[in-house]
Amino acid sequence: MTAFEVVGLGDSPARAIDYLEAWDLQRVVHAEVVDGTRADTVLLLEHPPTYTAGKRTDPHERPADPGGAPVIDVDRGGKITYHGPGQLVAYPIVRLPQHVLVVDFVRRMEEAMIATCAGFGIETARVPGRSGVWLRADATRPERKIGAIGIRVSRGVTMHGISLNCDVDMSWYDRFVPCGISDAGVTSLSLETGREVPVTEVLPVLQRELERLLRWEEYAATPDYEPRPEPGRAAVGGPRIEVLSPSRTS
Repeated sequence: MTAFEVVGLGDSPARAIDYLEAWDLQRVVHAEVVDGTRADTVLLLEHPPTYTAGKRTDPHERPADPGGAPVIDVDRGGKITYHGPGQLVAYPIVRLPQHVLVVDFVRRMEEAMIATCAGFGIETARVPGRSGVWLRADATRPERKIGAIGIRVSRGVTMHGISLNCDVDMSWYDRFVPCGISDAGVTSLSLETGREVPVTEVLPVLQRELERLLRWEEYAATPDYEPRPEPGRAAVGGPRIEVLSPSRTS
């Protein structure tokens, strides 16, 4: 049974949880899950405005003017992304069963976001060659990302996780190249539905989907969109897996 803990929600620093504080909490929970003194745990939260740069972040992708938000280098896969009020973050700190590969875990996390978006009437899917959850391009807007993922697996237990844009101030994304992908956009549930969709409305939906997918049972995966490699990378046949140190013994 996976435990879910809400550890900081709100649009002020006093209510949202500082990124470094949450990272320290992840380490504590991770150590306890590894040694068996704590059940698998998913931390649910919002951060104050923060940029986090994964191991593949190139210098030109960092914000030249971060607007007062810290830019933090982190030990997860992937490139640079933004966290802030109006974005629901989930950090699953769970032991992977022996029959579950890292790629399956990543797909399950993406599927949880896809199913959550569907609950609000928004059709999304994976784009092989690009991480996260996407909406198709339409007549007026490019392909656009609504959910991001970047994980680390150490000693068979996951860290970091996913973020889903609910009602984010999108101007923060104008300051950098989100996830290193310059030929696509970023969006939120509020933008796509045409109404305010706060984190508190999305949280129980995402939690339900995570509970379902972390039972490790078989599920029907949403069909992928057409493959599209990141700019400057060759086409690939499967999803880009944003993972650092996937070894079960690292």
